[in-house]
Amino acid sequence: MSYRAGALALAHSSHMQNRKRPVAIAFLTFVVTLAAVLVALNFTAGEKKIEQQLPRLYGTADPQFMRAMGGLLGPGISPGNKVTELLNGDQIFPSMLQAIRGARQSITFETYIYWSGDIGEQFAEALAERARAGAKVHVLLDWVGSGKMDSALLEEMRSAGVALKKFHKPHWYNLARLNNRTHRKLLVVDGMTGFTGGVGIAPKWTGVGQDPDHWRDTHFRIEGPVASQMQATFMDNWLKVTGEVLHGEAYFPAIAVSGNSPAQMFASSPSSGSESMELMYHMALTAAARTIDLSMAYFVPDELSRRILVAALKRGVRVRLITAGRFTDTEIVRSAGRSTWGPLLEAGAEISEYQPTMYHCKVMIVDGLMVSVGSTNFDNRSFSLNDEANLNVYDAVFAARQTQVFEADLTRAHRITLQEWQNRPLTEKALERLTSLLGSQL
Repeated sequence: MSYRAGALALAHSSHMQNRKRPVAIAFLTFVVTLAAVLVALNFTAGEKKIEQQLPRLYGTADPQFMRAMGGLLGPGISPGNKVTELLNGDQIFPSMLQAIRGARQSITFETYIYWSGDIGEQFAEALAERARAGAKVHVLLDWVGSGKMDSALLEEMRSAGVALKKFHKPHWYNLARLNNRTHRKLLVVDGMTGFTGGVGIAPKWTGVGQDPDHWRDTHFRIEGPVASQMQATFMDNWLKVTGEVLHGEAYFPAIAVSGNSPAQMFASSPSSGSESMELMYHMALTAAARTIDLSMAYFVPDELSRRILVAALKRGVRVRLITAGRFTDTEIVRSAGRSTWGPLLEAGAEISEYQPTMYHCKVMIVDGLMVSVGSTNFDNRSFSLNDEANLNVYDAVFAARQTQVFEADLTRAHRITLQEWQNRPLTEKALERLTSLLGSQL
């Protein structure tokens, strides 16, 4: 090629690049703008239009308390249930797998975390085997929470006949909903036996919470009429995702009385009253007369929640909290939570951080009478962004047992004094100040 021809070719190439550059810039601008819009939509928590006005009219011992919890807030309180706590993976997973393997009619299973590993394989095998045996098996996994799950496990279940769906799997028309996740942990077998609590299906939850690689958590096995409410809670999201109505005796059989515990299954979702869970917590805390014990993996109370807790302390209620300590899966949430402790510690709250491993429990005990257990953390993500589900049990005997579990955890936790909190390093204070700005997303 001659020098002139080469020069002409180079000039033509440069001209074409110059013509393409504005198009590329415009396209890049569009992509960045679209991404910014989606981020803004996903990270907008939604402001409270009216701040709750919640005067204290009665205590937990007043019959009006249960009438309000069952009538004003949620489904009716169902008597005749048996609720058993299962501590850590070595108790939790065998009980869940035994129930799955014994299913005859149906299995409905909704969870946030489902990763690969031995425990994930065991669940996939058990669910697939029951589907092949003729049971109706439905599995709903959160798209974000199951991101670490091996596709081979999905294929194993689907090929066996398991109806498996992902909650809010991204499509062009629903990208703005990525920040709404199903955080619920629900397993219902034959419509009669249910499980809920804090565990996900992952190696972190195996063992007995013996080291930082094996988390401390509690799950609950439920037998009795309230299992039908748990089933209805699963159906709520299954219907949203699939449009399929599951009903009939396989899912909602007649259920005999199994125990002495009145209970209700309480659920919340941004699509149907996202702040109902927060209101349930606030009503219970406002009614408290003697004690509040909170086991919370993530504790980031907003200003209103702090005021309600401080008011309880001022009227003489003992408030104790156990939350995650130095072993945590999200230091940002821990820092944001610690930034809120000042007014609580000043008012006399007893705040302790669990030491041996990550503390993932989610339990509230009020006045040794009401126990709320399930997937809900004490933070804005649970109260306003996620789909959550909690079992409320109104039974002094059950509450006494859960208080024993709480106090056993307390012996393995370090109590933070007001002086220790005030004297924490400046670097910690700076990080807390920074992370507190993300409170609406935590």
